[in-house]
Amino acid sequence: MTSDQTIIELLNQILKVSAIQAASGKSITEGARLLKCAGLDNQTIADVLNTSTGTVRSLTANLRSRKGKR
Repeated sequence: MTSDQTIIELLNQILKVSAIQAASGKSITEGARLLKCAGLDNQTIADVLNTSTGTVRSLTANLRSRKGKR
């Protein structure tokens, strides 16, 4: 593994820890919405919330439609 790859992997781990802290104490729905608004991808959100990407997609789908209506 190159040093760039190592740095990227460590940053990904830090991101996940921060995401877990941000979603702590929140419902899966609120956690998914919060993390999606923070710019995380569905796979990362699913990993953090211990759920499937399909669930994350369902829970966050209306965020796009809400943004368009504003």
